[in-house]
Amino acid sequence: MRKTKISVFVFVLIAFRAVAADDRDATLRSMDAQAKRYKDLSRRIWDMPELGYKETQSAALLEAELRGAGFRVQDAVAQIPTAFIAEWGRGKPVIAILGEYDALPGLSQDAVPERKPLLDGGPGHGCGHNLLGTAALFAAVTVKDWMSANQIAGTVRYYGTPAEEGGDGKFYMLRAGAFKDVDVVLSWHPGDGNVATRQSTLAIIAAKFRYHGKPSHAAVAPEAGRSALDAVMVMSHAVELLREHVPETTRIHYIITNGGQAPNIVPEFAEVFLYARHPSMPVLDGIWERIQKCAEAGALATETKLETELINSSYDTLPNDALSALVDRNLRRVGGVEYTPEEREFATAIQKTMGAQTPPPERAAAIDNPREGVWSASTDVGDISWNIPTAQLTTATFAPGIPPHTWQSTACAGMSIGQKGMVVAAKTIALTAMDLFTDPAQVRAARDSFEKRLGGRVYKSRIPDTHPAPLNYR
Repeated sequence: MRKTKISVFVFVLIAFRAVAADDRDATLRSMDAQAKRYKDLSRRIWDMPELGYKETQSAALLEAELRGAGFRVQDAVAQIPTAFIAEWGRGKPVIAILGEYDALPGLSQDAVPERKPLLDGGPGHGCGHNLLGTAALFAAVTVKDWMSANQIAGTVRYYGTPAEEGGDGKFYMLRAGAFKDVDVVLSWHPGDGNVATRQSTLAIIAAKFRYHGKPSHAAVAPEAGRSALDAVMVMSHAVELLREHVPETTRIHYIITNGGQAPNIVPEFAEVFLYARHPSMPVLDGIWERIQKCAEAGALATETKLETELINSSYDTLPNDALSALVDRNLRRVGGVEYTPEEREFATAIQKTMGAQTPPPERAAAIDNPREGVWSASTDVGDISWNIPTAQLTTATFAPGIPPHTWQSTACAGMSIGQKGMVVAAKTIALTAMDLFTDPAQVRAARDSFEKRLGGRVYKSRIPDTHPAPLNYR
């Protein structure tokens, strides 16, 4: 009797997988037919760039699309106005797809290959989050339609996560319990190539250091003043000297956000906004302690008062080998992108503005083997990955050689080059979710890879439990 049951089970499983394979082909054709709608949606978000925690219009647009597709939507998750969760289905497994939609300050740019801000000093989607959030939505809706048509058990969720750019929206949603029953998280990011990555990222701690001094006439009675700007200068000089004495993989960068009001007034207030990063959070802790001493030195040397506000802290990303292999297989099935002659001309022109040798536009069609090592950037996806098995994917939304956080990447994110890469990401995520829903072994493999990479280490955010989301950090 046991042998009969097993043989029937195997037969049913094989037949089910064969149907699923046919479904995947049909799904890709369906996504091609629907792609224009989502390309247009990504452009609408690109046309109204909003900074972190202020993405009111972008979040509302995405929520409306998901409601229209039959998802149940929960607003204001973790008491964040622009954070939301959209859900369809019931039970296990729970597969989460991450969406982002915040823009960056100062990167306003038309979708042309020369510098042309649409609004001087205005924000722009220089990290392609208009594409990121839309591709995630495209994938979620596609998976929901497939689940409904085939009566697939489980739950697909779209997580609308605000303020990835330095605001840590995902952490506050995680802390509020929004991910507590999730089995696997699927994430992607715009880039200049196609790869299912096994790279980690840099852990980060960021804070604003504010100095309060005493104003006075800078010429008549300078001795009566205590300069907050001098405190910032002492701190920043100490940080520059510190660079020699930190691990070479450390990154420290800052801006002076307030240096006083007028040259003839000793500055009563000054502020510096500083990021510190390292591949290991415990190592970064030690670096951060030294940076804080540099800040204290500024106050001590100038007889000013120091106030520190922690803005964000994100973990390095924990790669998942099983999910990387699964995503890589689906990415290769989807394939890369091909540029039209007009797109190739655009790519060549915008590459020249970088002032360095760049790969030819044809590289955008390539799919790289999973990358290892550490990518020199940070993301709040890192916090998610230390709690839940998380997949990572990058697709070619920028012309080859164009880095994120530039006006050039903003331009690419607003035109067909970015939109083509977005569709590759959406298709790959959709196929990966379908595999996870139909093959429990893939979900178990993701969990096993997670536990192996974790290696018994314990996640503990550097953000205090009582620290609210910095809704006005910009």
